[in-house]
Amino acid sequence: MPVYDLIILGAGPYGLSAAAHCKAGGLQFRVFGKPMEFWRQNMPAGMFLRSSWEASHIAHPSNRLKLEAYSAASGKHVPNPIPLESFVNYGQWFQQQAAGQLDERKISNVEKKDGLFDVIVENGERLQSRAVVVAAGIGSFARRPESFAALPPALASHSSQHTRFDPFKGKRVLVVGGGQSALESGALLHEAGAHVKVLVRRPNVHWLRWRSRITRSGLFGRLIYSPRDVGPPGVSQLVARPNCLKLLPRTWRDWIDKRSIRPAGAGWLMKRMEEIPIRTEVHLSAATKENGHLRLSLSDGTEEIAEHVLFATGYRIDVSKYKFLSAQLLSRLELVNGYPRLRAGLESSVDGLYFLGAPAAWSFGPVARFVSGAYFCVPAVVNSVLRKQ
Repeated sequence: MPVYDLIILGAGPYGLSAAAHCKAGGLQFRVFGKPMEFWRQNMPAGMFLRSSWEASHIAHPSNRLKLEAYSAASGKHVPNPIPLESFVNYGQWFQQQAAGQLDERKISNVEKKDGLFDVIVENGERLQSRAVVVAAGIGSFARRPESFAALPPALASHSSQHTRFDPFKGKRVLVVGGGQSALESGALLHEAGAHVKVLVRRPNVHWLRWRSRITRSGLFGRLIYSPRDVGPPGVSQLVARPNCLKLLPRTWRDWIDKRSIRPAGAGWLMKRMEEIPIRTEVHLSAATKENGHLRLSLSDGTEEIAEHVLFATGYRIDVSKYKFLSAQLLSRLELVNGYPRLRAGLESSVDGLYFLGAPAAWSFGPVARFVSGAYFCVPAVVNSVLRKQ
């Protein structure tokens, strides 16, 4: 049985970037996952990326496979903001150019024995590797308020469960959340013919209206905003340098993380929301089923009637929800509120087990939650693996 240098679990932007870097580094590797699966199956048609153009490239070791390269090679114009469909097509093109062949089978179990990882494929095939990179995304972490977990899918769902909103035409839908996902879902539902209201817990909706203007302002814009496009002015430059961020006290890092990923909507979305009622400083307190619809009690004592509640309430990281991680591995992982505690190179407390994407955010900051974070995270992982060869 051959022993791989590295097995990558996941084929989204982070997994594809890791494959490209492994290929350039001469590592023997395998990638498991369907290309851009979460983006294709858990995001709605018609969506646009909130991230800027510069922050939406998939990291390649030579930096040559950017969005403009895809546009030139395919002959397809990519608008800005970037449509979901264009980004998915770009990811699939990146995979064909740089990542090589993928194995689309699911992994049923990963554990470590005698210094090597045993990776069991869904059909029972067993592979061995010196290292494993988990780049499995956030699909397992969809957060829905526990007090409403008993509501049936016909009446309540998470925003990640929909690729189209056409079935809600003519229905009364209450969207819960104040970030990009909630606001854009509200706009798409409205445009699909639903009667929409948005419920926001905070005192107001935060709109990112000025960032694009500042970043286009030349040297000043480049000084205060990193091209990684994560975090407020000035802080953005620190967030783009996770090794520097790690030197700060934990309380400072927690504040930076919270400030950098607070719920917000892209400025270009404001016009599409003009006809949609938004209620602020209020949240759901109870829901009662009545004749195919919901009677919803709100925290301010009022009620709403809806035929569906869409929870655009984000994701709560908990890597124990990755079903492929064995109990043996999980028992050896040092976790902090569901996040793995990672060392240099994004290596966990289990030697040779690495995490990319949002699970790395507690250790390496908010940039790890975004596509642009791969520019730091992926080379760090692959270099760590290479050093152990």
